Amino acid sequence: MQNPPHAASSAAGAAGSQGAGSSISARAMGGLRPDAAAYLDGLNPEQRRAVETTEGPVLVLAGAGTGKTRVLTTRIAHLIATGRARPYDILAVTFTNKAAREMKHRIGTLIGPAGEGMPWLGTFHAIGTKILRRHAELVGLKSDFTILGTDDQLRLMKQVILDQNVDEKRWPARALSHAIDGWKNRGLGPEQVPAGEGQAFAFGKGAALYTAYQARLATLNAVDFGDLLLLCLKLWRENPDILQNYQSRFRYILVDEYQDTNVAQYLWLRLLAQGHRNVACVGDDDQSIYGWRGAEVDNILRFEHDFPGAVVVRLERNYRSTGHILAAASGLIARNEGRLGKTLRTDDEPGERVTVTGAWDSEEEARQIAEAIERLQGKKHPLSEIAVLVRISAQMREIEDRFVQLGLPYRVVGGPRFYERAEIRDALAYLRVTANSADDLAFERIVNTPKRGLGDATLQQLHAYARAERVPLLLAARRLCETDELKPRVRSTLRALTESFSRWARSVESQPHSEVAQTILEESGYTEMWQKDRSADAAGRLENLKEFVRSMEEFPDLAGFLEHVSLVMEASEAEGAERVSLMTLHAAKGLEFDTVFLPGWEDGLFPNQRALDESGRAGLEEERRLAHVGLTRARKRAKLSFAVNRRIHGLWSSTIPSRFIDELPEASVDVVEAPAHFSAGASRFDRNPAPFGSSYGTPGWQRAQAATNGRGFGASSGRGSGGPRQIEGELVAKSTGSASAFQGGQRVFHTKFGPGTVAGVDGNKLTVDFDKAGRKMVLDSFLQPG
Repeated sequence: MQNPPHAASSAAGAAGSQGAGSSISARAMGGLRPDAAAYLDGLNPEQRRAVETTEGPVLVLAGAGTGKTRVLTTRIAHLIATGRARPYDILAVTFTNKAAREMKHRIGTLIGPAGEGMPWLGTFHAIGTKILRRHAELVGLKSDFTILGTDDQLRLMKQVILDQNVDEKRWPARALSHAIDGWKNRGLGPEQVPAGEGQAFAFGKGAALYTAYQARLATLNAVDFGDLLLLCLKLWRENPDILQNYQSRFRYILVDEYQDTNVAQYLWLRLLAQGHRNVACVGDDDQSIYGWRGAEVDNILRFEHDFPGAVVVRLERNYRSTGHILAAASGLIARNEGRLGKTLRTDDEPGERVTVTGAWDSEEEARQIAEAIERLQGKKHPLSEIAVLVRISAQMREIEDRFVQLGLPYRVVGGPRFYERAEIRDALAYLRVTANSADDLAFERIVNTPKRGLGDATLQQLHAYARAERVPLLLAARRLCETDELKPRVRSTLRALTESFSRWARSVESQPHSEVAQTILEESGYTEMWQKDRSADAAGRLENLKEFVRSMEEFPDLAGFLEHVSLVMEASEAEGAERVSLMTLHAAKGLEFDTVFLPGWEDGLFPNQRALDESGRAGLEEERRLAHVGLTRARKRAKLSFAVNRRIHGLWSSTIPSRFIDELPEASVDVVEAPAHFSAGASRFDRNPAPFGSSYGTPGWQRAQAATNGRGFGASSGRGSGGPRQIEGELVAKSTGSASAFQGGQRVFHTKFGPGTVAGVDGNKLTVDFDKAGRKMVLDSFLQPG
């Protein structure tokens, strides 16, 4: 029987009351939407406030481990599920493609099919590309423009440099690339570059080179990555109607990792956010650690000024680390003045305190770390949950060598292992050819590195002759230099190179091999090549080369060192096996581990002196934020260490513990005294047979043991037959008691610090002015009459 008209009307009214103000289609969709409790369930009060405050500008200050990704994805899900926006009304910006994919996956998990089809969720560059392809003609491009990679950019810049009659050796393409990239990161086109900056490059031609480079890009219908945002800014400034269209299109804007935005990204976002003003930025001012590549922490610090009436939500409940780790990190970062302020806390138990350990030198520090990891491994601690985080990559070499020696599997995150780095492989290739003139693979690698004008055609001639005569490439080069088959310029260059290899090979027989290596890198022009390189990683490569040369001193000869390196590089790693993670602090951001080792906490290294020199207080505060990031990578235990002696730029220097150590709250720190085992000034070869036996097991290392025969480097230099004394047990420096055998003004020799003059005597403690290492206080038992 059919319902009477009034009954039908009543039923419709009831339905309408269930979705007051909703359209028919919206009510029909109601059954497809998840219950709000499903995706909001489990959020803490601060997280829920960040999700549900949908209108107006919102800044979510999300500390480390506080669930910022969950907040960001749940907020998007909430906007879609409640009908406030459709997927294509939302602009969500991330910094990496990986983060964008993870966000899409999480949104789909939260609200199902309703979250699909978000065309405006991606990285800054991906979204900028999409916008530019739609309006390419308005910025002088065609819609099928090409995005150049780094190699193509450098090739194009070299052409521009030559066209402008600039000395490419004095102002290399990498230096121009670094300058232009910096200008683009700040949103500056060629006509906007400050006069002073343009004049400072290439004797006043900086702005002209930038202009010429952009013109060449336009001719090629190409852009570089910096243009993807810079040209968007140009498009919107010159076409207000298009800007207004995008402002209306994006009803809600969300930004991840806001503290890492540069000026161009900031301007791009500000222009878009002037429409609906529903912009939510998630970030952590305490984790802004990329200032060296253009990130501006001020962007997040002035959010409330840029968006009046903004709501600030602080996420301070940490779900990662124990109480003592959080207290230590919070106490440290509280010293920064340029921050909005928040204090991380946890509902979990306090856990282990942060430990601080000192070591005599960096070798001892590496040994302590490796032994601690072995102890954890014995307690069934997964190696994949252990990380060693260093300030600079040059610190890795000694740690890697120690891991190889003990058979601890490891992986380097964010880069190759030490001996696999390009600059180290190049240096090794020079040494391999010096030691073995028949090493064709090594010769081929460096014959034109740095550039000498010996291209593929020359190499083909060398190969053809070598095959025909069945001789190595180096010998083929020597013979061809005596004929007229090669062009005069090529012949002259090749002759100089072959003569250099002959000279270096002879010097190995009479000079310390580490000095020979230094000479090779300098005379070949390889060190100079990186000194002139203006790229961001050039300084790190130079540091790695210095550490490489320094590492050779531990071996008796060049052959022993090359053998050791070969065995290290052959160390196999089973795919998927448990491995310790080794990386820089910058590469560790976003990762977490149960146990984290943080070596090298020494002033000058961390905080890094270069950062202090270049940026002053701002640099110090960024270094402190980096320390905060390092500590908050640890879930259960964080272990800090420092060395009182470290070789810097080839010279041993006494170091002092990082100022950051004394800024840690004492209640959350345990000081672990290093074992009473000192070998002050002694090399590894000076040690007794028992400890030596636990060192490297390679044939080269065993030959080193036999060659030294317990004499140490002091003996080999003709300064006595015995090395410094090994002291086991407690070392006591005394200011009273029997007088020292040394007197003021006496010349002395120290195995590690070299020759020097006694400046003062206090019991068995001597103050010595060393010729190269400067003034040091040492015990008289470690000195020999000089």
